Amino acid sequence: MPQTLHWFKWESAFTWITGFLLFGLLYYHGGLLISTEDSLISKGAAMGLSFGMLLGGWVVYDMLWKFCKNETVGIVLSFGLIVLASWISCHYFASRAAYLQVGAMMGTIMTANVWMRILPPQRRMVAALKEGREPDLKEGARAKARSKHNSFIVIPVVFTMISNHYPITYGHKYNWVILSAMMLVGWFAAKLIRRA
Repeated sequence: MPQTLHWFKWESAFTWITGFLLFGLLYYHGGLLISTEDSLISKGAAMGLSFGMLLGGWVVYDMLWKFCKNETVGIVLSFGLIVLASWISCHYFASRAAYLQVGAMMGTIMTANVWMRILPPQRRMVAALKEGREPDLKEGARAKARSKHNSFIVIPVVFTMISNHYPITYGHKYNWVILSAMMLVGWFAAKLIRRA
């Protein structure tokens, strides 16, 4: 089991690092984060906003699910925050960058979940079992919930990655609405897959 956890952790990290490097190369360094003609903010401000959304997305998500005891309320609040992030991204960033920004935010949440909320409790539970102690089942349940969240996040992240091939999504006048709807469709698809 420790080897499996080891690979699970590093697969997640490698995916996030390579995705962030590619995003940084094309959108931060390459200047594609904002539109060159009618941008509302400068390149530097856009980079700050983008990075702030990556970090802030994790902090807000983590705090929400740490304190929200009702799953339905948590889901509704999470979707509201995704709609807000979609609107901000589509309003301030270039259309293609906006979709990838929201996807990168969600990918950051997934990786942070693995590193901070899934694997550490799992390690503690395994250590407790090896020492003959009773593991903390509440901690295990919280880790399981975060793992479940990751299974719902992954399909919307894939949608945002492939959306750049379909200008009808990001190029539409109401691109933030389409992006928000893609997240919802991804959640429903994940729910169907989890039942299969």
